[in-house]
Amino acid sequence: MSVAPLPDLDALSLAELKKLVVELLVRVSTLEEENQQLRAENAQLKDLPKKPKLAPGGMDKATEPDRRARTKEARRQRRNRQSGRRTPPVTTERTLVIEAPAGSRRRGFEPFTVQDLILAPQVIRFRRERWVTPDGQEIIAPLPPEVRGHFGPGIVRFVLMQHVQGQVTVERLRAQLRGLGVRISKGQIITLLTANKDAFHAEKDAILEAGLATAAWVTVDDTGARHAGANEYTTHIGNDRFAWFATRPSKSRLNFLDLLRAGHPDYVINATALAYLVEHGVPESIVAALLAAGPRSFADDAAWQAQLDSFGFGAGHRRRVTEAAMVGAIVARGLLTDTVIISDDAGQFDVFQHALCWIHAERHLRRIVCVTNEQQRQVALQRQLVWWFYADLKLYKDDPNAIRRTALRRRFDRIFTRVTGFAELDEAVARTLANKDELLLVLDRPDIPLHTNGSENDVRSFVTKRRISGETRSAAGKQARDTFLSLLKTCSKLAISFWDYLGARLNIPDADRVPWLPDLIRQNASA
Repeated sequence: MSVAPLPDLDALSLAELKKLVVELLVRVSTLEEENQQLRAENAQLKDLPKKPKLAPGGMDKATEPDRRARTKEARRQRRNRQSGRRTPPVTTERTLVIEAPAGSRRRGFEPFTVQDLILAPQVIRFRRERWVTPDGQEIIAPLPPEVRGHFGPGIVRFVLMQHVQGQVTVERLRAQLRGLGVRISKGQIITLLTANKDAFHAEKDAILEAGLATAAWVTVDDTGARHAGANEYTTHIGNDRFAWFATRPSKSRLNFLDLLRAGHPDYVINATALAYLVEHGVPESIVAALLAAGPRSFADDAAWQAQLDSFGFGAGHRRRVTEAAMVGAIVARGLLTDTVIISDDAGQFDVFQHALCWIHAERHLRRIVCVTNEQQRQVALQRQLVWWFYADLKLYKDDPNAIRRTALRRRFDRIFTRVTGFAELDEAVARTLANKDELLLVLDRPDIPLHTNGSENDVRSFVTKRRISGETRSAAGKQARDTFLSLLKTCSKLAISFWDYLGARLNIPDADRVPWLPDLIRQNASA
């Protein structure tokens, strides 16, 4: 590794020496941070004991108000008030009487509600009548529609509820069920979680199509996943009415567009696809070749690949044309016609109408390493300007008008054209200025959110599950994890009990009816 020669310190002026010292301090701070990260990674790989997290002493701050404790107390009181307003439906009513002294007057009843839960195994033996027809065939009485194996729908419902919503591992589920008197193995629990779930998978796929067809905006995010010993990526797409997850080996733009097709394998070359090619600088000769070709719609991947082979495009142009054909198929199906996609500035999400998350934009400033008080002051000032602007954007969303829109655009230019002389800060500010159109799309579309917090909150459940259960091993297990997490989060956004949803879909007798979730998404969009 070559080392840059040291400058002649005697020949440098005082200002140049100060600048050199600042640069060296920044480099030392960066190397110290990198060294600390490498130490932590080395300790993790060697499975060394973690550094204990000791609570700070309370003597110095004994008289200061604990803001976190007050926040938690306020949330607890709010939950208590909300739970007090929700009276559970009465399933059983018992009347208690008392012998009153002679001459007493009856004044009705005093209600007292008790909530209880009964968990008890039930073993049912069906005696199926058998007959032999005159032509020698044997017929047997069919099982009830809710029975699909040797474990009833109540156990399937309990297993899915505990594993998906309660984050209970298979080992602990087995211990729970055996403690309740149910004879079941780990393999049988895995089968209940993953096998014969085609109806759930179909509803999950229909959720995405209904959501994309009716959404004014969606937020997107992705996170790492492990499957069969390999690294994969789970992508989240959703808004305030639905949530949808899919795990794939890649997180490229081709993969994201494939997800946006909502399970349909077609490719379409139309005006939208050609506009996509022009926007991304594809040569006119390629656009002309596509226009001159005969078919414009292709039913599946095999037909599309054959079409590409006939042109002889290179790898780069082949990928870009495939992206355009996917965009054309999405629009041709009526999806994302006026929908804004809000992301954290990951490149694969920059398609259709695209907006950026302000929280992620501010994080570039928060991660700047400062070594002098002046640098800290400059970064703090810039962050404060951003948060003041963010607060005014929220006010604008409540009452949008042309005058405020123009003022906010001019103010954005003033904030993000400041030059401080601190190189890292100026680079971060310039990066934000380059994303002006996507950050200020909210001025033209005040109905969209300013952040991707919804996606991050939904993805957090997947991250928790990944930490508890590790990786999936089978394709059925990966598909079931994505499906039931999508259904769980969608039920929560639609204010539907996941327990009631499972009861309805498993045909449990006397369970409450739950409409098909895609229909509810469309109804809420039109409301």
